[in-house]
Amino acid sequence: MKKLPFRERLRIGAPILADGAMGTMLHEQSHARADACFDAMNVDDPNVVLDIHKAYIAAGAELIETNTFGANSYKLASAGRDGQVEPYNRRGVELARLAIAESDRANVYIAGSVGPLGVGIYPYGRLSRAEAEAAFAAQLRALVSGGVDVVQFETFSEHRELLLAIGVLRDLAPDMPIIAQATFYHENLSYGGYPPARVANDLHKSGADVIGVNCGSGPAGIAEILRQMRYAVPDAVFSAMPNAGFPEVVGGRILFPATAEYFADCATTFVNIGATVIGGCCGTTPEHIAAMRASLDQPSADFVDLHIGPIDMEQETRLPDAPTELAQRLEAGEFTVTVEMAPLRSYRTDTLLQAARRLRAAGADLINVADTPAARMKMSAWAVAHLLQSQLGIETVLHFPTRGRNMLRVQGDLLASHALGLRNLFVVMGDPTRIGDFPDASDLNDVAPSRLIGVIKQGMNQGVDMAGHSIGMPSSFTVGCALNMGADDLDREIRVLQKKMGAGADFALGQAIFEPGRIRRFHQRYEELTGAAFELPVLMAVMPLRSHRQARFLNNEVPGISIPDSIIQRIATAVNAPEAGMEIAQELVDRMAGLIQGAYIIPGGDYDLAAEVVAYLKQGVAQ
Repeated sequence: MKKLPFRERLRIGAPILADGAMGTMLHEQSHARADACFDAMNVDDPNVVLDIHKAYIAAGAELIETNTFGANSYKLASAGRDGQVEPYNRRGVELARLAIAESDRANVYIAGSVGPLGVGIYPYGRLSRAEAEAAFAAQLRALVSGGVDVVQFETFSEHRELLLAIGVLRDLAPDMPIIAQATFYHENLSYGGYPPARVANDLHKSGADVIGVNCGSGPAGIAEILRQMRYAVPDAVFSAMPNAGFPEVVGGRILFPATAEYFADCATTFVNIGATVIGGCCGTTPEHIAAMRASLDQPSADFVDLHIGPIDMEQETRLPDAPTELAQRLEAGEFTVTVEMAPLRSYRTDTLLQAARRLRAAGADLINVADTPAARMKMSAWAVAHLLQSQLGIETVLHFPTRGRNMLRVQGDLLASHALGLRNLFVVMGDPTRIGDFPDASDLNDVAPSRLIGVIKQGMNQGVDMAGHSIGMPSSFTVGCALNMGADDLDREIRVLQKKMGAGADFALGQAIFEPGRIRRFHQRYEELTGAAFELPVLMAVMPLRSHRQARFLNNEVPGISIPDSIIQRIATAVNAPEAGMEIAQELVDRMAGLIQGAYIIPGGDYDLAAEVVAYLKQGVAQ
């Protein structure tokens, strides 16, 4: 029988039987570890791969997949196989073609197998979209040039990555047929938290010729997911490739419970639900495929064309909370004055609340609440921020260091923060524990500030967590980042800032600067590097100097702070150093007018002095 082009074969409508697991068979026949680089066997042990292809063809498979599921640059690099994308993929196609040539069946199709990259894509991972596209393009280019009949994307638990990969193939080879298969786990949701109906709709809109489901569960679970997908898109062409049940380890071997006879019964079930392409995934063997072939070939097999109407995809519309006062001030371009308060090493909050009342009376717009500054043990910043807002009615900016939190803790803390009404966040790395009073404490850091900003602004503020799972309704955080406009290496500072801005930062808290000219140089350099004016709102740190000793310490021992000799000398000769420090702070803010949108006063515990600075600044704003 002459082999038709794959799309013509699909139009006939008769079931297409695909092969079963490749990794399972390679593990069994080569005695390799289950986590071995099976793609490398295309070159290192090609006869084993060839024999498996031939066994599936002999079992009755009409479509065989290349042994290239993990043959992308990232998975190969993690296995110590850098630079092998082209040879492994090309050889994978050659072995499939050779197996067909050595069989007595010429009408077998070759599907180029492509799996996920194995690395998270921004904002849920370190990989940029461009890097992911380049990795997929390298693998797809090798498969297409090798001569596959169709590309089979499979086991994509994150369907947004699958859509990205499909887009790459469409640009690379617009006429190449596509089988796009997603994987679902707990509660029949994808890793991104999407149900089968949503995934089916998205895949169908992508233009894939066949959409479906593989891996993740056995035939019963796959059948239920397939039903939901067909409910959503009744006119699509579907595929189903289940595992042989759920695996268990017995005597060091990975065993799957589903028998070949059971799969034979399931073959007609899948076809009756609406699948055209059926096969097996993890744990299935040529015996399973042979049993499915026999079942499909029985004259009595009853294939029913089910027409099932689409389900209602409409969801309840929920409105997020109103913007915070800070967000509204930033949007309106209003000059904003905030003061940093550090929690105490105590469970008593009386003195902090009293100081906050004075600051509010002086005109402070917000209070910044520091979280374990200098890695010193203090009361949780959350408690202080919540008390300030609930008892005094003044809005806060909660410092949110990523250090000391794993990804689970980060997300749980964000939800808790929002529940407490703490919706202004200053995302920062935080101080290392080695400099604090508990230097042996763990210094965990799963996520960088720029990435966390993306998770909050592009994830939680859109209603999903880091994995894409729904959080019920969108959050409404306003997020700030750190900035040193006086950095010695401005180019690096600007590159880091661009990542934070790209992730969605709403404002920046600038490190204290005692030379306003540095801010102008920053603006100039930013425009030179980016070709655009710098427009992110900046609340500049203002540190009222209290003594000559403090000025010398900051200038000589604190990274990123430079104090001109003229200011140090002025403090040294002043009759009243704190008063001189307040005057200097006021003068600096006046000279920064037009370059910043607010002041972030760091009083070092002297809240009376801070209140005087606040009153002066607010008086200046009023004028």
